Amino acid sequence: MNLSESQIQSIVTSVMTTIKAQESKSGCHGVFEDMNVAIEEAKKSQKIVARMSIDQREKIISRIREKIKENAETLARMGVEETGMGNVGDKILKHVLVAEKTPGTEDIKTLAWSGDRGLTLVEMGPFGVIGAITPCTNPSETVLCNTMGMLAGGNTVVFNPHPQAIKTSQFAINICNEASLECGGPDNVAVTVFKPTLDTSAIMMKHKDIPLLVATGGPGVVTAVLSSGKRGIGAGAGNPPALVDETADIRKAAADIVNGCTFDNNLPCIAEKEVVAVDSICDDLMKYMIEENGCYLASKEVQEKLIATVITEKGALNRKCVGRDAKTLLKMVGVDAPEGTRCIIFEGPKEHKLITTELMMPILGVVRVKDFEEGVATAVWLEHGNRHSAHIHSKNVDRITEYARALDTAILVKNGPSYAALGFGGEGFPTFTIASRTGEGLTSAATFTKRRRCTMSDSLCIR
Repeated sequence: MNLSESQIQSIVTSVMTTIKAQESKSGCHGVFEDMNVAIEEAKKSQKIVARMSIDQREKIISRIREKIKENAETLARMGVEETGMGNVGDKILKHVLVAEKTPGTEDIKTLAWSGDRGLTLVEMGPFGVIGAITPCTNPSETVLCNTMGMLAGGNTVVFNPHPQAIKTSQFAINICNEASLECGGPDNVAVTVFKPTLDTSAIMMKHKDIPLLVATGGPGVVTAVLSSGKRGIGAGAGNPPALVDETADIRKAAADIVNGCTFDNNLPCIAEKEVVAVDSICDDLMKYMIEENGCYLASKEVQEKLIATVITEKGALNRKCVGRDAKTLLKMVGVDAPEGTRCIIFEGPKEHKLITTELMMPILGVVRVKDFEEGVATAVWLEHGNRHSAHIHSKNVDRITEYARALDTAILVKNGPSYAALGFGGEGFPTFTIASRTGEGLTSAATFTKRRRCTMSDSLCIR
């Protein structure tokens, strides 16, 4: 039998679709060829999840936590190998943090009040199928953290991961679905496509069955979500300044700032991106950073080479530099730095390109100011109105209060490394979707629910 070229192509396409579908069922749960199909499968699963008891949802979430710990090193290595960003050790810590401290169903609470006219309840109900866009900087961490919170609220989720982190994101999605199946839940509580693109993202954002969109990434993707006409939660850019005044423990401040700045090679959006130091302590601060915390002091010549290397002619970040360690960055500009070099520092004006730009790499510019008042104004200017994160090292409570009010950020860390804000060496829960732009702040399970009021008039008040 002679087949035409179009018939042959049709058969090949059909076979490949079948193979990929079988792969999805056998070894990669929740991954589909077509975004519309992925959304439809998530919708079917959401109907089951919505009818589950809180205890049933919590069992799945508990199993996800276990599987994250079992696969923490694998996820960390996949993330570094696929994206070229960050380091394995810190990524392992981040996954363990997600497993241990991400809020589950305990975050879903009912508000009730009663009186002479009866009983009223306000309950947290699911949105349904949530559409989520995730970054390459924290790919699996964001997928896992979001899935646990969204599932706790009775939702399922469709992800459109960053193209630079497809395999890592799909592996994390598979973990979530395996956990659900192992606990008697449905498959496809989290789904995605084999090849996420701008087109699949557009389908997701416009789809009639997705009422809520959650974007974690740069200003472009957040703007797209907020322009969709749907309810949107946007976790966008930040350029967190760390202010150090003359009342601070300068030696501790130096260690905290470098530890926060270098964690996972400065990929976390909350990490210290620049330092604002009062003149009287600036020299001591930089001395401690260099002598005790592995910082390399960059000359003006090295600074210029770094600008030309890490920032493109169009003003964007060079993707090959994002999330790289200090020694690698210095090697790119012809500097053979000593072992143990953790961070590149220098002093410069606030307008310096390596200071005013959010770099997401361990390069830390220090801006010298004459006093605290000038420091606050400088920090406000550097944060660019993102209202994301800011840090301060001071023992003066009034100054801390003034700084907090002036910056008005979703996160403020006082006298500690930036990662303390996520429950790592500090109190509180972690999240990798920090919605500063839309005002939700650190998102959790409660964020992904809608409030519904149920009133029984003139009954069920038994006081």
